[in-house]
Amino acid sequence: MAKKSKRYNEAAALVEKGRLYDIQDAVEILKNATKTKFDETVEVAFRLGVDPRHADQQIRAAMVLPNGTGKTQKVLVITQGEKVKEAQEAGADYVGGKELLEKIQNENWFDFDVIVATPDMMAELGKLGRVLGPKGLMPNPKTGTVTMDLKKAISEIKAGKVEYRVDKEGNIHVGIAKISFDQAAIVENFKAIFEAILKAKPSAAKGTYMKNVVITTTMGPGVKVNTETVL
Repeated sequence: MAKKSKRYNEAAALVEKGRLYDIQDAVEILKNATKTKFDETVEVAFRLGVDPRHADQQIRAAMVLPNGTGKTQKVLVITQGEKVKEAQEAGADYVGGKELLEKIQNENWFDFDVIVATPDMMAELGKLGRVLGPKGLMPNPKTGTVTMDLKKAISEIKAGKVEYRVDKEGNIHVGIAKISFDQAAIVENFKAIFEAILKAKPSAAKGTYMKNVVITTTMGPGVKVNTETVL
């Protein structure tokens, strides 16, 4: 087991083992625990009572957080024809068609965070499924990244849109803010993603849905959140 640093141990000492914290208190602890020189990302991990092996218990969607994420996303748009100009005017970082897909495949080019595509280009994108899929980069209508409304898609991503998806263990991990945000802004973002995932509960899911929710930072300790008091 890797040895914990002195800084981490001091931060972890602020968290009472086994205790569930109100979200306001949890965020305050994370702010007090931060000692790094860079602006850490605030992350949330949800352990859900779902069985992702069943299609009717899959959870995947996207939303724009009230206060953004503090991260500037580079957007690649795969399209053609008149839509190229629309994407450029909307602020996409890269716009193109097959030539950019070939660059990804042949040059291992990944200087972007999100891919948005028009439906007519999905057949070409599908050929790179084995490359894009494992990296979570394949566009999907459920997350608004396969669309004809490129202006809306790009503006939402730039405004702080996040995607979330349940993994094979029934967990969702998502970054929701930077630790430099005001405490109230972090809490507001947390409540927004919490409510979205709560509403996404599959009808086929039985038993306890929100089993465990932990908020943390890139280098900080995890703080368990009392889900009964969030909303």
